[in-house]
Amino acid sequence: MTMKLYDADSFLWNFTARVLSCEPAGERWRVLLDQTAFFPEGGGQPADPGMIEGIPVLDVQEEPDGIAHYLASPVQAGETVSCELDGATRMRRMQNHTGEHILCGLAHRAWGFENVGFHLGEEAVTMDLSGELTPEQLRWLEAEGNRVVWEDVPVTAEYPDPALLPMLTYRSKLDLTENVRLVTIAGYDVCACCAPHVKHTGQVGMIKIIDAMRHRGGMRLTILCGVDAYHDYVNRFEQVKAISNLLSTPKDEIVPAVEHQLAEKDALHRDLADRDRQLIALRLESMPETDGNLCIVDQFDDFEAMRELVNVGMGRAGGVCAAFSGSDEAGYRYIIGSKTVDLRAEAKAINAAIEGKGGGRNTMIQGSCTAKRAQIEAYFAERDFITDNNP
Repeated sequence: MTMKLYDADSFLWNFTARVLSCEPAGERWRVLLDQTAFFPEGGGQPADPGMIEGIPVLDVQEEPDGIAHYLASPVQAGETVSCELDGATRMRRMQNHTGEHILCGLAHRAWGFENVGFHLGEEAVTMDLSGELTPEQLRWLEAEGNRVVWEDVPVTAEYPDPALLPMLTYRSKLDLTENVRLVTIAGYDVCACCAPHVKHTGQVGMIKIIDAMRHRGGMRLTILCGVDAYHDYVNRFEQVKAISNLLSTPKDEIVPAVEHQLAEKDALHRDLADRDRQLIALRLESMPETDGNLCIVDQFDDFEAMRELVNVGMGRAGGVCAAFSGSDEAGYRYIIGSKTVDLRAEAKAINAAIEGKGGGRNTMIQGSCTAKRAQIEAYFAERDFITDNNP
């Protein structure tokens, strides 16, 4: 069996070990060491990356005969090898995992909620609680979690005597009876956990809840801790700074500035819609009656006004009334209506002719197309839907 060095020292990132065996495993090599500081995948946390004799460690798994390290190339059985963890990755994961313990411990103490799920990803950590939290409770949880970080209390891990386990109070997702490792955050939490953690809560740096959503009768929180929280803050600060510069507004006033911009945009949109309706009213007055088709190509800012135009045009065209909004560069949206032509039956042929896609009901179809204006206008000028359907 492999001695777990990370149990005794989670900050041991360089060590030597004797190779017990090295065997091919598909395109990789399965290596057992007499001792290791590499944490194997488990409990929602990925395996530690790093090097063994300069060879990348591709995966680490706890298996019946020991902790198996999967390498890109072999090492010699019986030799002593130098091993190096990716310290930055280990530290990031410890910060996030300990931060998760802090929040789950506080939620358990405050409301009796259990931690029913945990995943430590490359971008963030998700933790599932058995109950829902209000916005006020979430704010309290985050603030209290950071207060625990600032207190810099000890974080310890130990394997208690199995005979004492029934007398101990600790959190656990599983009903464990042997090889139980308890991680204790002094004064705040005791939880069964196999993973490495920081030695003091101050090493977590900070905790930020970035999302909360209802999940299976409880709540899923997405959090960032330590270096991840720092990088997230830097990115968000740069985004805020860029928006501030674009709006020529102080950073602490960008929300009202954006609200003002959106209000102006909505007002402009209403003005454009009014313009569309006025133009359409003029078009409706001058729209001729024809035994053939009507085709209008323009820039319509109000899709409903465009539909109104087609509704009236259907009564003045013996064939179809087609309205297109857009440009040759960006493509067109269309609405086509008719009181005499089965447009659901004609949709495939029409879309093929104008390089479009869309559909609808017998009297009206809508969609988009990439054909140029000249091609669209020529098609509806030349196509005789009535004759085609009444040979």
